[in-house]
Amino acid sequence: MAYDLDQFIADCRSTLSRDPGPAGREQVRANLERLLGNPDFIREYCGDGAPRGLKVLYEDPKLGFQILAHINDKARVSPPHDHGDSWAIYGQATKYTDMIEWAREDDGKDPRHAKLKPVKKYRLTPGKAGIYQNGAIHSIDYPDHARFIRVTGTNLDKIDRIRIDLKTGEVEQMTAQQAT
Repeated sequence: MAYDLDQFIADCRSTLSRDPGPAGREQVRANLERLLGNPDFIREYCGDGAPRGLKVLYEDPKLGFQILAHINDKARVSPPHDHGDSWAIYGQATKYTDMIEWAREDDGKDPRHAKLKPVKKYRLTPGKAGIYQNGAIHSIDYPDHARFIRVTGTNLDKIDRIRIDLKTGEVEQMTAQQAT
């Protein structure tokens, strides 16, 4: 029997209850790759018949983690952004997502401006997942019809997050549903 969403949820609960830190998150990332290997899961939650946009597949009432499907019809390049005090794991379902991880070159003392430099660039392809720990800054770039699953430590709409304009260095607080 193929690894399915219910098994993934149960494994997330078990793993994050035992170890909510980086090692536990790495296990969630590995299990997400396992889930993305199930063609029935991809068809149901990320296929052509799946609802477009951002859909919460599961939110854990005790631990707070969320599993979301991003069903994108149009290409998008995001500005560098963080997930605040949460972590995020992106798992590619269709097409690809180009990821850039960023580091601050400044001292971080000015809350309204930041100077960034890219430190890692890579492409997530179907079945692969990448993890971004608390406060990590990254940007994403995907083509038309790219779809991915994102697991977050909490509902990102309820915490402070930032995005950074690369041209001006301006740091801006994000509003709900902006970190895709």
